[in-house]
Amino acid sequence: MNDGRNGSVKQFICIKWGEKFGPDYVNRLHGMISRNVTPPFRLYCFTDDGTGLNPDIAVRPLPDFKYRTPQRTRGKWPKSRLWGDLGDVTGVVLFLDLDVVITGDLDGFFEYGDPDDTILGLNPNTPLEKMGQTSVYRMRVGKLAPLQEIFRADPQAAADKYKYEQRFVTRNAPGGVKFWPRGWLAHFRMHCIPNFPLNYFRDAKIPPRARIVIFPGLVNPPDAIAGRWYEDGDHVSPREHLRRAFNGQRRESFVKHMRHYVRPTPWVERLWRE
Repeated sequence: MNDGRNGSVKQFICIKWGEKFGPDYVNRLHGMISRNVTPPFRLYCFTDDGTGLNPDIAVRPLPDFKYRTPQRTRGKWPKSRLWGDLGDVTGVVLFLDLDVVITGDLDGFFEYGDPDDTILGLNPNTPLEKMGQTSVYRMRVGKLAPLQEIFRADPQAAADKYKYEQRFVTRNAPGGVKFWPRGWLAHFRMHCIPNFPLNYFRDAKIPPRARIVIFPGLVNPPDAIAGRWYEDGDHVSPREHLRRAFNGQRRESFVKHMRHYVRPTPWVERLWRE
């Protein structure tokens, strides 16, 4: 069985459903992996539409898992499709969100810990809780299948209790979870953008030890490149951003508006490509 170590094929998986992310996101992910990992490797994309994907990407159908998606919570619960049987994909896999930017060597994500470990990022929003973050996690295929059974019994109840799928995984993964070494993952908004008011004068930076930059919530890679906080927003100068704080042309509180400014980020444009 391929375990992702000792020279065997390093297996990466991602999931694409609906229309939020187009094939360009998957193709860019494949390109970034290829430039930052020692071959051989394979990227498997589980999707309901493989149109436009690079032919080197292994396209697989979304695993069949019939349940009603929770309606009152914000977690990415469709990711639960990947917790069980993945067909011909077996062994150790590294899951990556489609909107990450790879900034360093990926080999360590397969070498760290034991092959049977379930390893997540440590969520920086809840440091005292030690909750996992599932933008980048490693598992042995099938090990999280018991979570599917818990979830299947009452998806909405599970979502109401845990709020986010990453908390559900952290609390219920068989054998518990481990976390990546500190610094390997960087949260773009929290770790890369300078704190207010320096964000008006300095570009976002890649933290020294970061291997992958994640983009949970607001500000995705295209936004970082453009220098905007919202997908439907526009880039404005620091002076104009401050003017909008006082003239009512803002969509959030005064304090949040003042803090939520990012300059165009050249390194995202340089790295986030096929």
